[in-house]
Amino acid sequence: MAQEDVFKKLVSHCKEYGFVFPSSEIYDGLGAVYDYGQNGVELKNNIKKYWWDAMVKLNDNVVGIDSSIFMHPTIWKASGHVDAFNDPLIDNKDSKKRYRADVLIEEQMAKYDEKIEKEIEKAKKKFGESFDEAKFRETNPRVQENQAKRDALHTRFAKALNDNNLEELRQIILDEEIVCPISGTRNWTEVRQFNLMFTTEMGSTADGSMKIYLRPETAQGIFVNFLNVQKTGRMKIPFGIAQIGKAFRNEIVARQFIFRMREFEQMEMQFFVRPGEEMKWFEYWKAFRMKWHQALGMGAENYQFHDHDKLAHYANAATDIEFRMPFGFKEVEGIHSRTNFDLSQHAKYSGKKIEYFDPELNQSYTPYVIETSIGVDRMFLSTLAGAYTEEQLEGGDSRVVLKLPAQLAPVKLAVMPLVKKDGLPEKAREILNTMKLEFNCQYDEKDSIGKRYRRQDAIGTPFCVTVDHQTIEDNTVTVRYRDTMQQERISVDELHAMISKNVNNNELFKQLV
Repeated sequence: MAQEDVFKKLVSHCKEYGFVFPSSEIYDGLGAVYDYGQNGVELKNNIKKYWWDAMVKLNDNVVGIDSSIFMHPTIWKASGHVDAFNDPLIDNKDSKKRYRADVLIEEQMAKYDEKIEKEIEKAKKKFGESFDEAKFRETNPRVQENQAKRDALHTRFAKALNDNNLEELRQIILDEEIVCPISGTRNWTEVRQFNLMFTTEMGSTADGSMKIYLRPETAQGIFVNFLNVQKTGRMKIPFGIAQIGKAFRNEIVARQFIFRMREFEQMEMQFFVRPGEEMKWFEYWKAFRMKWHQALGMGAENYQFHDHDKLAHYANAATDIEFRMPFGFKEVEGIHSRTNFDLSQHAKYSGKKIEYFDPELNQSYTPYVIETSIGVDRMFLSTLAGAYTEEQLEGGDSRVVLKLPAQLAPVKLAVMPLVKKDGLPEKAREILNTMKLEFNCQYDEKDSIGKRYRRQDAIGTPFCVTVDHQTIEDNTVTVRYRDTMQQERISVDELHAMISKNVNNNELFKQLV
């Protein structure tokens, strides 16, 4: 099945099973804004808890805060967002559609990658076990030709980005003969910059109101609270401040479902270090964050690092952790070495001294910062994309199953009486009432047991417990495992320990420490 079709099915599945709904749908929706349904919010909360505990609980030198969305407007002048938080946009004159110029070029590079992969896949089928991929890449003329085109485009693109050369970005689009997906034409406008921040006003009267911004990132709330946290927590360098919160960007080209939205949620940590030690900590957090992702068991081959072609104005190193989405490898998390830019800027604009006195060095300095920044919504999408599976079963039957990591699954346990009589519903409710004190559980007695299993498969429930007549006799139940569909008879007394072992984040954390 084409990956585009898989993505469409995933989007449909999210709505049908209560994960994600278009916002304001009864009013025909609002572009690039979504609501999380009853299963979506549970999955989202589980992702946030996994991140928070891994960052704050596992690291005794990382603490958390929750800063406000509204902040003094000068903060965004100091951070550079007022002057430099822009996307390069280009319009097609025929379709009247607007695109990000950099995204159009990145998609063109991806097409060269796809051509290369197709050649490799064909050769694998032809030569079988004797196939030498490395040698094929070095010697096949078509692979070499596409690789050369891709490399030349990448070099040209990176230079244009770093030079902020909008004319060159447009020329690349023309030279690569990139067409509008809607009109199919190459009738492009000039490339221009567009600021992404939402603005509003604060104040009770028109004359007394102040122009403020909806924050485009949560990081600045951490930086302006650096001294508050450091002094009240008696924190010693190196230490980190973590935060989960909403951010807002007026994305003109918002698409790909919840991958790029106008209202989204971030999980960010700013780690403050001595000047000169930033690259050591940059490498440390790169490795730690990649282990955090891979601990979920969705395949190491589905993750990769991608170093930035263009560094932000504040950074001296930056890389992304990308996940293999149905539409290619895409950024889920960024790790950046932000130098001392932010703290220095806020000291300059506020007139306050923002420094740390290091007793070991007996001197004061402005700390450098390593940032880890992950989009909750992108993590949500990557988790669903990695879990969505369509299986053909024996007898011609099929099922759609979300093979979610058990720790993140919205519902941990479904309890089902085999029939709605003979005291089985009462016994099932008794088991449910015991288990729901710790786990998010569901009770289901409608339809055949097979249909009930399918419903739980579709939302990713890892364990289903069936209460039958034997349960009344010997206090045992049948546990059905989602991924294998195997069934096992166990005592009700053993049920809690078994579920707890499999859904507890501690099993994941053992891979991180």
